[in-house]
Amino acid sequence: DSNDDIEDVSLFDADDDVSRRSKKSKIRHPVASFFHLFFRVSAIAVYLLCELLTSSFIACMVTIILLLSCDFWAVKNVTGRLMVGLRWWNQVDDDGRSHWVFEARKVSAQRSKTSSEAESRIFWLGLITCPVIWVIFAFSALFSFKVKWLAVVVMGVVLQGANLYGYIRCKVGSRKNLTSMATSYLGKQFLRQ
Repeated sequence: DSNDDIEDVSLFDADDDVSRRSKKSKIRHPVASFFHLFFRVSAIAVYLLCELLTSSFIACMVTIILLLSCDFWAVKNVTGRLMVGLRWWNQVDDDGRSHWVFEARKVSAQRSKTSSEAESRIFWLGLITCPVIWVIFAFSALFSFKVKWLAVVVMGVVLQGANLYGYIRCKVGSRKNLTSMATSYLGKQFLRQ
C-alpha cells in the first residue's frame, strides 16, 4: 500500500524504575500479565459456557464483544509495551496520509532487559494461541450452521488477529523483512528434506 509508511522509533516513555526492581522477580508486571490473559480467556470461556448459563443470545454476544474489546485495548496499549517493549498505532498526518508506526524498545548495553523471559512467553503464548482458538471456533460455527454465532467469532478473529499482526510487524520489522524471513525459513526446511 502506498499510503502505509513504516517508521521505527524507540519508546520514549520506557519505565526507568524497572531496572531498580529485584532481579529475582520473574514476572515484573504481574497485573499486566494477569489482564493480558484474563480478557482473552474470559471471552473464550463465556463463548463456550454461554448457552449453558443463559438463553439470551444478545447478553452473551454483548459480553463477549466487550471482553474482546477490553482485550484489544489492553494488549495494544498496555501489556505489549510493558511485557515485551513493543507498541504499534496508526497516525494521520496533516495531509491526511495514514502512517502505521511499529516501535520496539531499544535495548542499551548497560541496562538490563526490562522484560523478563516469563513475561515474554506469557505474552506471545496468549497472543498466538487465542486467535488460533477463535479460528477453530469460526470453522466450528460455519460447519455446524450456527450463523448467529459466526458474527461474534469473526469479531474474535479480527480483534485478536489485528493485535497479533501488529506485534509480529513490531517484532520482525517491515513487510519486506517478514516476507524474506518466511522465504528463508521455507527454503531451509526444503533443503533439510
